Amino acid sequence: MAQHISRKELKKDEIRAGLVHGAESVVSHQRQLWTIAGVALVVVLAIVGWRFYTQRQTVKAAAELDSAMKIYQAQVRDANTPPEPPVPGEVTYQDSATKYIDAEKQFADISARYPHTRPGIEARYYDALCNVQLNKNDQAERELKVLASGSDQDFAGLANYQLALLYDKTGRGPQAAALYQQLVDKPSLLVPKALVLLSLADHYSKSDPAQATKLYNQIKQEYPDTQAATQADQHLLILNAKS
Repeated sequence: MAQHISRKELKKDEIRAGLVHGAESVVSHQRQLWTIAGVALVVVLAIVGWRFYTQRQTVKAAAELDSAMKIYQAQVRDANTPPEPPVPGEVTYQDSATKYIDAEKQFADISARYPHTRPGIEARYYDALCNVQLNKNDQAERELKVLASGSDQDFAGLANYQLALLYDKTGRGPQAAALYQQLVDKPSLLVPKALVLLSLADHYSKSDPAQATKLYNQIKQEYPDTQAATQADQHLLILNAKS
């Protein structure tokens, strides 16, 4: 005959089962926490590793950029220049073309290997300027447009200003004027309004002297007792002499 389980024993079994289920839930929850913590640790380590990597890349890029800038800023001494005692570490050239060719190679290499660092972005900018000096206008324009559309607002403004100058140089006056006006409406620390107004006035000095005169006077009014006002005065004298 089957033995009947007493209510007391049944209650004990229910409690025991509840404890087992609770323990299993705790273990399962702990496993979930450990999994989440493990994933979070991987993410943190990845972020720290990436920051360390980018910092190292930035330091290396900055050192290489410094070497390239020494070439870009090197003095050019032609054959007629009396020789001077060499300065330790100073770079000199006998012609500008060779200097800009050497600098351009280094800037291009730096910008290609460190494109996401600040020195790498700066190297791209100077690469474009070297190409302008070498009359490689198409290459310069491509590099400047990349910078102008980039996320670094400082170099975007500088690139747009250099693009406007390049448009002027290559006979694209309307494009230059439009870009100058855009920079006048939205100046920046590295491309101040006074500088752009001077360039815009210079742009109009041949095609529209009246507009150029208006802009030079605007500069004198808005920026009195500055270098920009002095330059505006000088340009006005030249315009008045021609009229």
